[in-house]
Amino acid sequence: MNGAPMATVLPAALPDDPADRLAALFDAHYDRLYRLARRLAADADAARDLVQDTFLRAARAPQSVPQGHASEEAWLVRVLINIRRDEWRRAAVRRRYDEAAWPPLGAVGDHEAATAARELVWRALDALPPRRRAVVVMHEIEGLTIAAIASLVGISAVTVRWHLAAGRRDLARVLAPHMEEPR
Repeated sequence: MNGAPMATVLPAALPDDPADRLAALFDAHYDRLYRLARRLAADADAARDLVQDTFLRAARAPQSVPQGHASEEAWLVRVLINIRRDEWRRAAVRRRYDEAAWPPLGAVGDHEAATAARELVWRALDALPPRRRAVVVMHEIEGLTIAAIASLVGISAVTVRWHLAAGRRDLARVLAPHMEEPR
């Protein structure tokens, strides 16, 4: 051999049964996908639904999930982001027909102010295009590197940087009217 450990030379034994493969995928990637989904979705239930839909896509076509931990994770992350992007698009269509403007955020007290600020940030993130929001969330909240995001999302590092810069600029533009100097 070439001096490499046997575990890196020999392919991992994969379950023959698609249900076993899906269970192995779930065990290996659920926590990571849930953390990402929790940051992309408005609440924990929506995040769990997003992860469930991701694994349902994997269950429908188990042969399309690539082999290898990193490839599996990248595939699952892309599916999760695509599902969330579709949800954002549907919500955008609904918002176009919704005449209600953002309610004023006249919060009183620290807890209320924090809740109002959190809601404002969520709304600002919702205003971003789906891929841009995913890049901003993965970089700014999850702390992933540009290269890691590029690998997971399946785009170049230059494109990730572009989405990150544009996302920051868009967030600043959306949040600027709501920011005021304390008196």
